[in-house]
Amino acid sequence: MRILDLVGNTPLLELNNIGASAPGVRLSAKAEFCNPSGSVKDRAAKAMLLDGMQRGALTLGRGIIDATSGNTGIAYAMLGAAVGYAVTLYMPANTGAVRKGIISRFGAAIVETDPLEGSDGAYLAAAAAVAKHPDRWFYPDQYNNPANPLAHYESTGPEIWRQSERQVTHFVACMGTSGTFVGVSRRLKEHNPRIHCAAVQPDSPFHGIEGTKHMDSTIRPGIFDARLADAVITVSTEQAYAMTRRLAVEEGILAGVSSGCNVHAALTLAETLPPGSSVVTVLCDSGNRYIFDPFWGERQ
Repeated sequence: MRILDLVGNTPLLELNNIGASAPGVRLSAKAEFCNPSGSVKDRAAKAMLLDGMQRGALTLGRGIIDATSGNTGIAYAMLGAAVGYAVTLYMPANTGAVRKGIISRFGAAIVETDPLEGSDGAYLAAAAAVAKHPDRWFYPDQYNNPANPLAHYESTGPEIWRQSERQVTHFVACMGTSGTFVGVSRRLKEHNPRIHCAAVQPDSPFHGIEGTKHMDSTIRPGIFDARLADAVITVSTEQAYAMTRRLAVEEGILAGVSSGCNVHAALTLAETLPPGSSVVTVLCDSGNRYIFDPFWGERQ
């Protein structure tokens, strides 16, 4: 068995304590922090790298390069080390020190970009580097690579359908690249067109929900398919922080802020639904990589 073989097949956890305010509604979440690098991004990173190798685009002598806000970069770094390719990652300079440290421990190189330009600035800088030396790099381009949502269409979606015993009625997921939302929603709607899929985003362009995009104020990912969104739920940074703390103390789940964002949105929706409904969301990553962030010490 290889580290690549450990990606996927994560458990679906029931959030019974947090979900108590929605009686009769099943609230559950995919524990994507159980992937080997600790996040949902392992799925897309693995799919994009294997696709590049199969197409002959990723060959010996080429390095892997992409822009990231953290989690996909960690996944690239881990998988690059496992399959023997050098990895260079463009990321905002204000990305958390823990995430940078994990990437460095896997031997990947980091190029910091203007923090005021956020993930868009990192994306543009990586694309410029590739354009300057196209023969040097394999550029997965996670925001526009169809292998990203396809990974979730082929793995995460079927897992949710099976683990929910085909009872899922609503799917809720925040959007960064939008790969998870698009791939899972597309697959679930094939199983049952009546499944309601809600896309989640920050309520403001200026937010602290790491790994998510406010779609109207940023470069929209090419893989995003707005037709799959039956609703859009907005979440404030404060709401995401509060739910992240609740996950730890009420469910024993140490997860990241995007997970708190997802669960807040899923609970908000669940509280409006009739008994018998089943709402599924995603715990995107482990809280270990945010452990020194100051929001943990804020009042409950």
